[in-house]
Amino acid sequence: MDKVFIIAQQEDAHTNAIETGILLARAMKKDAEVFAYCYEDFSGGERYNPRLKGAARQQLLQQRELEVRRHLTALDADDIPLHLVWAKYLFEHACDYSQRHGFDYMVKAVHHAEHYQPHDWHLIRHVQIPLLLLTDTPLHRGNATLIAVDLDSHAPLKQQLNQAVIHQGQLLAKATDTQLHLAHVIRVPKMIRDMDLINTRTLAKEAHQRHQLQLSNLGLGPDDVHMLVGEPDLCLYELACRIKSRYLVIGCRQRQGLLGHMIGNTVESLLSRIRSNVLVIPAVESLL
Repeated sequence: MDKVFIIAQQEDAHTNAIETGILLARAMKKDAEVFAYCYEDFSGGERYNPRLKGAARQQLLQQRELEVRRHLTALDADDIPLHLVWAKYLFEHACDYSQRHGFDYMVKAVHHAEHYQPHDWHLIRHVQIPLLLLTDTPLHRGNATLIAVDLDSHAPLKQQLNQAVIHQGQLLAKATDTQLHLAHVIRVPKMIRDMDLINTRTLAKEAHQRHQLQLSNLGLGPDDVHMLVGEPDLCLYELACRIKSRYLVIGCRQRQGLLGHMIGNTVESLLSRIRSNVLVIPAVESLL
C-alpha cells in the first residue's frame, strides 16, 4: 500500500497528471509510479503483417517513453518507476493492476477540459481505490477542498461511505494545503421548491441542528459547513463555483448494468457540470 498509480497524460492534454501526481505522492508520503498507455488500431500493411505491426508498435512505445521521460526529467523525478503499457482499454489494465499490486490512490488527467471521455467513465465505475480526476480550469486558483456527504442517510453503506469521503477529504486538504469545506444536500424536487410549499432555509437550519454533534467533531467553522436544498448535482456545482473549490471529494456507489443505466449516478451527473478536480471514493470494502 501507500502507492500512487499515476496515468501519464497525453501530450495535448490540458493538465499535467505526472507533476500533480508526484507532488501529491510526496506530500502524502507515498511512493509514485507512472503508467504511460499507448494503443493504435493499425491499417494497411501493419494491420495484416505481424512483423510490420510489431515494428510500428515498438516505434510508438519508444516515442511515448521519450515523451514521458522528458516530463520526469523536468521534475527531477527520473527515479520514479515508469511502465509502458500497450492496452486498448485503459480502464481494464489500470483497475486490475492497481488492485493486484497494492496501490491505494490513482491520478489521471481529463484529456479534454470540457468533457470526460469513455475511459474516464469506465474508471469511475470500476476503480477500487480513490481516483483523482484532474481538469484545467479557473477554479484551480481557489484554495478549497469540498467534501460532499449524505448525512441524512440511515443506510449502513452510505454512512460508511460518508466516513470514507470525510477521511479522504481531510487527507487531501492537508496534503494540498487547502481549506476544508463540507456540503450536505437535502433533496427536494424543483417543482416543490417552485411551488413554495416548503421553507428551504428552515430545512437547512434543521439539518444543521440535527447533525450538530457529528459536525462539531470535524472542527469546521460555521462558514465551512454548507446545508443545501435541491438537486445534488446542481447544488454542488453552484457551491463549488462560489467557494472556488479546487477539489471536490465525493463517494460513488458505482451502479452498473440496467440499474445504473436507468437511474444514473450522482457522480456522473455532477461531472458533466463540475469544473473542479474530482476525487472519487468508491464504495468498496477496503475503504469503508
